[in-house]
Parts: sequence; C-alpha cells; structure tokens
Amino acid sequence: MDPIAQLLAERACRRLLLDLVVRLDAADPGSVAELFTEDGVWIWPEGDRLVKGRAALRAHFGSRPADRHARRLMADVRVDVTSPDAATATSYFTTYRTHAALSKRPDPDPTLHPTPVAAPVRVPAPVGIGYYEDTLRRTPDGSWLLAARTAPGARPSDAPPLTTTDDHRHHRSTDDR
Repeated sequence: MDPIAQLLAERACRRLLLDLVVRLDAADPGSVAELFTEDGVWIWPEGDRLVKGRAALRAHFGSRPADRHARRLMADVRVDVTSPDAATATSYFTTYRTHAALSKRPDPDPTLHPTPVAAPVRVPAPVGIGYYEDTLRRTPDGSWLLAARTAPGARPSDAPPLTTTDDHRHHRSTDDR
C-alpha cells in the first residue's frame, strides 16, 4: 500500500474512534450507531453481551438515562491498516461518570466543538478502565466505519461509587451507554 494512502487511512480510522468517544459523551449517544457498518457489533466478552446492527446499537446507547453523564479519556490509539479496505485498532480508555448536571459553557470557537462543551465537574475516581479492539472497514464511498468493537479489557475500577454533591449514591458500570 502506498505510504501516503496508509497514513490517510490510519488518520481517518483514528478520527472515527475519537468521534465515537465524543458522541458517547454528548447529548445524543445513540448517534454512535452511524459510525458502525449496518451489521456492526459491539461485544463485551465478560457477561457474554453483544449488540448487533445499527438499529440495536442506536437503541442500546440511546437508552442511557438523561441524567447519566460520562467523560471518556482515550489514549494510545494504535491503528494498523491491514489492506486498502480494512484496519484494526487498539485503544485504552478511562471512564468517569456522574449523575450531576453538567453545565454548558460557551465555546470560543464552535467550529472546533460543534456540540456544547461541558464545564468541569468534580468526579472522585474513574468508574471503568480498559481497552478496546476494533475492526474497521472502508465503505464504497471511501469513508471508514466500525465493523466490530470488542471490550475485552473493560473492567470497573476499584473506586467507591460516585456521588453527587448531595451525596446520593449511584450505580457504577462498565456499560458504555
């Protein structure tokens, strides 16, 4: 494969994975389904959970309670282009969650952040850490989509349950909704 074409494919795949995290953390997490192929799957091997197909992915992630807010940090994203139309990726994540309302602050440059940017929230500890293994496919129009995301390394942290400022206890989970 041409080195420039490979770099462009790696960049497009990396951007897709980062866009997925932004969508999961935004007000419309069900929209992550659009980043998957029609038959795309998200697999959590622990507990034998699998969500298959765009409609099922949209329903799963769209069912997140409106008061459950998360912020994910993704690091060490490694994309390996295996052919002109296929790639694999591995990335590591840390998830923080709160049920406290996230206030929105105006963004000085809305072209950089098309969705409102949340102001900082005090969160004591991550609720999950781990890694993802992804399979990506180039579509006929040249864009890249996720064919499969597996979370073999998703583990809840050993931290105590998160609390809001009123000290209400809330459920912790490695579920990415």
